[in-house]
Amino acid sequence: MRRLIRVMRSRNSGERGAAGVTVAIMMLVLIGAGAMAVDVGQIYSERAQLQNGADAGALAVALSCKQGTCNSALADGLANSNSNDAASMAAVDLSVPTQVTVTTSTKNGSSSFLTNLFANAINAGPVTVGAQAVAGYGVPGSGSGFPLALSDNCFNLTSGSQTAEVQKMSYKPGGTCTGPSGTQIAGGWGWLDEDTPCNAVTHVGTNDMGSDPGNNPPSGCATILENWKTTILEGGEVKVPFPVFDVASGTGQNATFNIIGYATFKIWGWKFGNNGVYEFRNTSADPGMTSALACTGGNDRCVIGQFVKFAAIGSGSSVPGGVDLGTSEIRLIK
Repeated sequence: MRRLIRVMRSRNSGERGAAGVTVAIMMLVLIGAGAMAVDVGQIYSERAQLQNGADAGALAVALSCKQGTCNSALADGLANSNSNDAASMAAVDLSVPTQVTVTTSTKNGSSSFLTNLFANAINAGPVTVGAQAVAGYGVPGSGSGFPLALSDNCFNLTSGSQTAEVQKMSYKPGGTCTGPSGTQIAGGWGWLDEDTPCNAVTHVGTNDMGSDPGNNPPSGCATILENWKTTILEGGEVKVPFPVFDVASGTGQNATFNIIGYATFKIWGWKFGNNGVYEFRNTSADPGMTSALACTGGNDRCVIGQFVKFAAIGSGSSVPGGVDLGTSEIRLIK
């Protein structure tokens, strides 16, 4: 009996040793899996931050290029500000005309490697982490917005210069703003056919933008005009990119416009109809108005303001171009 007990104790002692080895191996596996999960999460987080920095940097440098001088230094600052550890760097490539390519990478450790990983404990080595963004800049080739088009002939926009002179643009001013037959159409500016309430989609180079004739604006504009009014009264600015046409053909509902580009108008006031939100700061008694700027008379229609340079930030596959009328478009291409 004593011998049997001794044999059993000997076997149990061996099994306890085997269990310890198994537990040690399993712990190593679990720790390794946990470290890998943490490292992978860190890499994805770092890459997302670098992508944000690349996107912001590409847009900022593209905007500076459109404004006159490409400022590549903007990319480094935005790469850092979009990184949690403020340890990122950016390289800028301007070799493609009207495009900016920004490549960001981490500078945690040496070069572009991410070194503070758990995997380093098993000599896995650092990991290269980076991101890239491409932004294009130019003048827009299409747009969607308030359904009003301006005449290039009536308002001298071909040069693209914008003096910020406050002016009044009146509906059907006559002169050069008539159709080929001499019949008055929506001359100095004109309402466009709507795609949705108070919104028209326009494209440069298409001579098929339809006219919505009549003295009053298309339906559905009251909410937009109310928002404009509220913004101005609260001290804000309303800047609206309007499509500009050089040729108007036909008359009435059959009239069409050839869109050549987009000009941005900072709006001071308007008279698109009578009463309510369709009239705002359109008389000489209103702040900043004069008798020359005021739109008077029951059937008179006008919009008052000044042309300004304007850059819109968007996203898309390309930046098509029309005539440069001071309105720019900056887009992430990829």
